Formats: sequence, C-alpha cells, structure tokens
Amino acid sequence: MSEPKAKNTVSTDSTNRAKLYQLVLFPLNNGATNVYFVLILSYVAQFGSSVLKLGMYASIMVTFMRVFDAITDPIIGALMDRTSTKIGKFRPFMMIGSAIMAVSVVALYILTPFIPESAMWLRYVLFTLVYAVWVIGYTFQTSCTRAGQTVLTNDPNQRPMFTIFNTIGSMLGMGVMQFLIPLVKGMYDVKDELGNVITSGYARPELYRIITPIGIAVSVLLTILAIIGIAEKDRPEFYGIGGKQEKVKVSEYVEIIRNNKPMKRLMVAGAGCKLALAIATNTTVLLALYGIMMGNYNSLYLPMMVLGYVFAVPFFLLSVRTSQKLGQKASLTRYVAVALICYVGVLVLLLISNHQNPATMLSFPFSGGGAINLYTILFILCFGIGYGAYYATADMPIPMVADCSDYETYRSGKYIPGIMGTLFSLVDKLVSSLAQTLVAFLFLVFAGLSELPTDATPYSGGIKVAVIVMFCVIPMLAWAATLWAMSGYSLTGAKMKEIQSINASRKAAIASGMSMEEAMQKWPSVAD
Repeated sequence: MSEPKAKNTVSTDSTNRAKLYQLVLFPLNNGATNVYFVLILSYVAQFGSSVLKLGMYASIMVTFMRVFDAITDPIIGALMDRTSTKIGKFRPFMMIGSAIMAVSVVALYILTPFIPESAMWLRYVLFTLVYAVWVIGYTFQTSCTRAGQTVLTNDPNQRPMFTIFNTIGSMLGMGVMQFLIPLVKGMYDVKDELGNVITSGYARPELYRIITPIGIAVSVLLTILAIIGIAEKDRPEFYGIGGKQEKVKVSEYVEIIRNNKPMKRLMVAGAGCKLALAIATNTTVLLALYGIMMGNYNSLYLPMMVLGYVFAVPFFLLSVRTSQKLGQKASLTRYVAVALICYVGVLVLLLISNHQNPATMLSFPFSGGGAINLYTILFILCFGIGYGAYYATADMPIPMVADCSDYETYRSGKYIPGIMGTLFSLVDKLVSSLAQTLVAFLFLVFAGLSELPTDATPYSGGIKVAVIVMFCVIPMLAWAATLWAMSGYSLTGAKMKEIQSINASRKAAIASGMSMEEAMQKWPSVAD
C-alpha cells in the first residue's frame, strides 16, 4: 500500500475491515428495497392502467414520482448526515423506511381497488398520495445502502465484494418476486378454448392481494438481517476522520458537484447502467417480447430469466476478481464493454425474427415449440453473456459511491456519506424516471397503443420496432455513455490506496489532539 511522504506519515493501519457476516448481511438492505423495485416500479403502471383503469396517467405518474423521489434525496441525505442516535446514523432510516413502504404498499395494492368506479376521482387522488408516501419510505431505506458502506469497510479487497453480496441480496429480493409474480399471474390469466390469453392476470386485483404480503415479508426479513450486519459499525468512531457530524447545507451540493470530479463521472455511469437495466427488464417490454413477438410469455419468461442469472454467476466472480486486482473502474469498464458487444448480436437476432416463422423465434421443448432451434441457441448465447455481464455490473456503481465519499473526505475533510449517496441517486433516479414514461411513449409512437400492451395484445410491426428500441438500442446507448464516463474517472485501485492511507493518517493525528485544519495541511490532497 502506498504511503504519504515519510516526514508526514503517522504510524497507523489505514484499513477498516468488516467481518464476513457484515459483508454478507448489510448488502441485503438493497435486496429489501429491490423487492419494492419489482413490486412497485415494475408493476404499478400495469396495476394503475389495468386494475384501477387510470390509463396512461399511471405511467406518467411513475415518472413524476421518480422525479419526486430524486428531489427528496438531497433533503434526506442532509438529514442523515446530521443524525446521530443511540442506535446509530443509518439504522433508524432503515427501520422507518421499511415501515413506511409496508403500510403504503398495502394501501396501494389491496385497498384502492375497492374504490368503486363511480368514485374514479378518488382512485386518482389516493393512487397519487399513497404512491408519494411510499416514495419517501423508499428514499429513507435506499439511501442507507450507499451511505452505510463508508463505515462498513474501506479495504480495497473487501469493498468490491460488496457488489457480489449486494447482487445476491438483490436476487433474494428482486429474484424471488420476479420468479413468483409470473407464476401467480398465470393462475389468473383468462384464456379461450385454444389457450390464448384474452385477459391478462396483471389486470386482476387478486394477483396483487397475493404478492403484496409476500413481498412485504421478504423485504422485512432482509431489512432485519441488514440491520444486524451494520450494527457494530454504525458508531461515531467509524464516521470519517473526525468522528463528528457534519453540518452541511443542501446548498453545498453545488460546490460538491463542481469539485468532486469522480462523482460527476460516476453519476453518468450509474445513470447509464440503471437506465439500461430499468428499460431492458421492464415488465411491459418483456411481455411484448416474449408474449407478443415470441408468442408464449408464460413459457419463455421464466426460462430466460433463469438463464440470465446462470450466465451472471461467473461474471460476478470475474468482476470481483478484476476489481480487487485492478480497481472497480477497470471491472466496470471491461464488463460493460462485453455487454455492449453481445447486444449487437441480440439486436441482429431480433431484427431478423419473424413471428410467422418458427425457425426465427425462441423455442423450447417444454414451451410448445417442439425443439430448440438454431435461433434459440444463438439468442441464448448473445443474450446470456450480455445479460450476465451487464447484470453483474448494474450495481457496481453502488460500492464506487463509497470510493467517491472517501475521496470527498480526502479532498475537503468532510464526512458526508448521506449527501454523497443521495447525490448519486438523485441523478440516477432522474434518468431512470424516464424509463416507464419512455416505455409508454414508444409503444404509443411505434404501435399506436393508448394503453400498455399485455400478452393478450395482438402482434404488429410497430410493437416489434418498439421492443427492439427498448430492449437493445437504448441499453446499448446507455452502456456507451458509461464507457465514456469511465474513461475520465480517476479513482483507480492505486489512487484509492493512496486516499485511504492519507485519510487514516489524518484520523490518527486528529485522535491524538491535532486539529482538522492542521491535519489537512500536513497531509494535503493531490488534485485528481
């Protein structure tokens, strides 16, 4: 590990390491909130449009609330940085956020369908208000995932492991819901004599009454485990280099953005990764791909999802190893490039697909296709490798936020993980807020649909164009933006070791009686 100049070096161990159980459990906080990412952000537009009969208002409101979510981030981030309680800085936000989301999702999915159509105005009002309350709870808890990493560990070998445990947590939360909901949906599909879906299960309120309590139970369990994981580290001695609360104003966001160049680059990269994930995995887009273009959503969605996860496993291991050897920047850049290249193949395969020609459609023996054809093999390879690569990197910017937070402490002496985490998520959410409205807009533009399609919607060439644009073109553009942003990102593995060493020297000196100003002068930061 590189050290500051010898005359200024304080003998100290610069590394704050986490125990294995802490590394495993705390990232489950992201899994807890990703339950709602699926339960709400992936299905609320379908619910509002098909169950509450709110039409396109539901999709517009998803975007509006995502913007509202972004606006609440800096306020809650600043509040978090000023918070210090008997149970720490982060745990109160996790508990309160979890409780708010549980109550609001019950009100949204279980209670609002009982409002009669004669009081449609009340459906609009409660859908909006309850959704807004849920957003506040979501921001409370999600903010802790990014900010809490700073107290968990700063070990360059441990911090990349947050990505893999974070992804496992996401699979436990998001994956359970993604697997379960289509199965329950199939139970409520209404079909004709030939087995064609004429009323989708997503239009049945019974579906949401089943998945809501299951989702809440999974999220609460993951939250409890995450709280256990951070409990020992959620103490003042792990807060920055001075061990005190920073009185940072929300207005200081502008100064931080201006001077923290790595954070600006990471915002672009993170927003690109999130936009690609949000659109390419959007429920409506996948319904149109597997249900309308390929003709059998119920038989294709789950196998393709499982295949994607299988392909992702080796990329998780590779990305962690690359991060430990070369730094997180190198890992993110390498595997996003792999995804971009593979999706060129996916794009070509979707362009040549023909819903009237079984040879150019996905086919599995158990899905009524008779046998796996060459098209399916090529699609599995291109999609599987591409999905595995980008899924493994989709959450990689999250532990990189901790690097940017440590860099801010190195640059200015301020420990403001709440602001740094919510600064990142503000841009992340503003960009990803476009996802649902963009989905609805593109189906309107290319297919002329005034409501979101379901697997009962008939095929058209416009739907095919819309799916190709959303499933391939937009994610590819987002990954290209990520690669551009990372080309100028300065926090390499070597740079982070230098930063941690200097921060540790300052912290030890301050603990011995030196003032913050003196420590900053003795161990000055070097411009990135």
